[in-house]
Amino acid sequence: MDSGFITKWRSLCVVTLWIIDLPTSSFSQVAPKESAQEVSKCIDSNSLSLDPERIKLSGYVDFGYSYNFTGSSGGATDYSSVNGRILTDTAQRGDFNLYAVKFALEKELTSENRFQAGFRIDIMIGEDSAYFANRSGGSLSNTDSNSNSLFTEQAFTTFRIPVGNGLNLKFGKTEAPLGLEGMDRPTNPCITYGLLFNVMPIWFIGMVSNYTFDPLLKATFWIDNGSNTDNNITSSSGTSDGVAFGGGLVVTAPSGNANWKNYLIYGTSIFSNSHISSNKPSLTPSAATIPPEGEASGFPIIYNSNGSWAPLCFENRLYFGVNALLGNIQGSVSLPGVNGVLNDCWYGAGLYAKYYFNDFFSLQGRGEFLGSNTAGVFGNQGTAFSSSPTGHLTGNNIWESTLTANFNLSADCLIRAEYRMDWGSNIYNTKTGNHNGSVSGGPAYYAGAEVVYSF
Repeated sequence: MDSGFITKWRSLCVVTLWIIDLPTSSFSQVAPKESAQEVSKCIDSNSLSLDPERIKLSGYVDFGYSYNFTGSSGGATDYSSVNGRILTDTAQRGDFNLYAVKFALEKELTSENRFQAGFRIDIMIGEDSAYFANRSGGSLSNTDSNSNSLFTEQAFTTFRIPVGNGLNLKFGKTEAPLGLEGMDRPTNPCITYGLLFNVMPIWFIGMVSNYTFDPLLKATFWIDNGSNTDNNITSSSGTSDGVAFGGGLVVTAPSGNANWKNYLIYGTSIFSNSHISSNKPSLTPSAATIPPEGEASGFPIIYNSNGSWAPLCFENRLYFGVNALLGNIQGSVSLPGVNGVLNDCWYGAGLYAKYYFNDFFSLQGRGEFLGSNTAGVFGNQGTAFSSSPTGHLTGNNIWESTLTANFNLSADCLIRAEYRMDWGSNIYNTKTGNHNGSVSGGPAYYAGAEVVYSF
């Protein structure tokens, strides 16, 4: 890049503040995850400007090491698949990981309430990309991890219409706003992805609108093809032009130290693998998961509520967060040998806490629960539908607890170390066809480390 195009350099930082709601982060543009994704300021606000029009290039390199003490390979019959980890997080024994190399190019909108336009493009290369690019189909394990995988995380144009306080519109591919975690590991509270993240929509293609009524109340609405799919969701006949609708409200405390977010998604037909885990077996009556679009009809509803709080008496050193999820699919399925009712409900909750001992060291913890009235939410661990009531099992549960230490070595380099434990009940073994057959309910232990450099 010719230096004549570079107007200035800004100092780089890796901010590990993941839970307090600061000014809106441009990594997550859909009114989204202000608390969880605020860490992305470390990349966006400290980038190089390519021209006077504020076109910015930013990104990071994320490298890690993971170790599963159970030696699980992350295949369809291993316990590590049950705990909701993805690909590289389920690698057997010790494994070096190039999680992601991230590039983001953006022209932001200014604060002026006038007609203006911008854009955002996020490209991810690395092992995590294999999961995000193929989440809507196939049976994935850590052997599918590929550091050369390419994934378009976001790509959208944005406009401001000078109506009232200013209406922002986005058209293209955007990250879903749900939850306290996003696709960028460095912006999340922990190295590994949480249980709730893996059972919620993570991206969609469509139109998003955002409006700020006042500094204390923001609203968002979107319409899209369906979660985690480039194509429109359809009925079993394949003739309908299915869509999904979503909306939410973000309420911020007058002091700015707390916020509460509520989002609701409704689909006119089955989402494309919007909530199940990455691994899933073949569609058979004895061991089946949510069928792909075109093979089932029904409507999904997903509700997410999350919030953050930083007690003023701790002077921005202590943070708390909470995350809750409720999802449901009602419908029917028609496949060779399988004709039955589709009735899948899943629910979960998570608690988060973080404390800054000083500018160099901080410690944070996460605890989550995920349950379902059927085993379908866990992907390959059970039967999502059946022609008889015996296909539904009540009491499928997974828990996880994680402790993460953060070391800010410099303004642009972060090192994290993590220890995690997962356990469950009523686990389904696709190899034996039994619940709690030859599969242990845990606990399964994980240790990992991560080095992040932002630019």
